[in-house]
Amino acid sequence: MKMIIKAVALSVLLSANAAMAGDFKVGVVDTERVLRESVPAVNAEKRITKEFSGRDLEIKALVKQAKDLQALLEKEGVTLSDVDQRNKERELTTMNADIQRLQREFREDLNLRKNEELAIVLERANKTIQVIAESEKFDLILQEAVYRNPKIDITDKVIQHLADDKPASK
Repeated sequence: MKMIIKAVALSVLLSANAAMAGDFKVGVVDTERVLRESVPAVNAEKRITKEFSGRDLEIKALVKQAKDLQALLEKEGVTLSDVDQRNKERELTTMNADIQRLQREFREDLNLRKNEELAIVLERANKTIQVIAESEKFDLILQEAVYRNPKIDITDKVIQHLADDKPASK
């Protein structure tokens, strides 16, 4: 008897779900793709590259200088006096420590800036998703999914809308 009641209850639930599913509109957005391909994300990446290119060049020049000093020590180390060799080795050690510190600071600053810019792009993308959801009467839009059917993927719409949209005033 309990088995029959459970079966009836299950069939009622399934038929109610099927009836509701016809009126339920779902969309899925690939956030990573939006953060990689949208116009605001590409522009942010260009700004960051431009902003950090000077520091990157300085570090590369310092690395080249250290390599040149290392080559000099290897090539002429035998002909240098002990004092000169120790001074050059000390200079190289100090230079390598400076390079490592500068590279670490560069990476930290770069990651911080990227996170700031991505947060701005993500905020714009979320507003865009909300506009699309309201205008196209979506009931639910998911931003992450293990699997997404291309029929409900609205990532291209979001990217296009972001390309057409003017940036918010700063």
